[in-house]
Amino acid sequence: MPLIPLQRLLGTARSDGYAVGYFEAWDACSLEAVLTAAEEESTPVILGFGAMMVDGKWLDRGGIEVLGAIGRSYAARSSVDVALLFNEAHTLDQAKRGIDAGFNAVMIDTHSWPTDDAIVAVRELCRVAHQSGAAVEGELGSPAEATASGIDHSHASLTDPDEAARFVAETGVDCLAVSVGNVHIMMNKEASIDMERLESIHEHVDVPLVIHGGTSFPPSAVAPAVALGVAKFNVGTVLKHEFWAGLGSSVRSVGANPDVHRLLGSHKDSDVMAIAQQRMTTKVRSLIRQYGGSRRQVVAAELSAR
Repeated sequence: MPLIPLQRLLGTARSDGYAVGYFEAWDACSLEAVLTAAEEESTPVILGFGAMMVDGKWLDRGGIEVLGAIGRSYAARSSVDVALLFNEAHTLDQAKRGIDAGFNAVMIDTHSWPTDDAIVAVRELCRVAHQSGAAVEGELGSPAEATASGIDHSHASLTDPDEAARFVAETGVDCLAVSVGNVHIMMNKEASIDMERLESIHEHVDVPLVIHGGTSFPPSAVAPAVALGVAKFNVGTVLKHEFWAGLGSSVRSVGANPDVHRLLGSHKDSDVMAIAQQRMTTKVRSLIRQYGGSRRQVVAAELSAR
């Protein structure tokens, strides 16, 4: 199936009262876990890969193109509508290369940049992306980040509603990631969300809003957030934890003299990667249901008519 514009996926979600998940993958196995979950739940989904945790030199040596090829391959065989996002590129150049590699949505990680510098870069990215039919996600504000010793607020800043309106107007972004108390990389604890700030941002901008740090976003706050313009949740950390747990438990259960051909690369039930993948798929399905996305797949003819 051809890629669906991100603007269309988010617009439909916003008008129908649910959110689309971007469940971050890192290779073909994890991307397949996401797509399997979306197809089993019959929901549109945002496939893609994130650059934040990836070595920049590897990306610049051709990693962006490898990831784009993997993503396009899975999108082409999908039975549900998908957009393909290259998330949080390190640089403007990497984001542009993401477009050339076949991603139809891109984003630069500007959370630590001065606002004016971010506006210049994101405006240029929008110019290039929109000429190619790709979408651009912007971000304003910086969520706190969980560390081994606690929550790091040193680079955190909440999104200012007036600045958000300026950012959207001056860049032309198609959606905006906001900081309203959400926390990156936090496990086993829920973030405290400033709903009044989110409401004010929603009143100041007319593009779909995005929440990063979906792992720790309170389930009870999802529906209220959707009502206040959030149409996309980014989730990554908990998915890697689920995959890792599945991989670890299956590897630990293997005795001496393992049959490596059965355990690696067989794509059978005994394959340790398949076991980890299934665990990740189960988690993604639960999040899709949490975001109200199950059974939201729209047939192509109806989608084209919108």
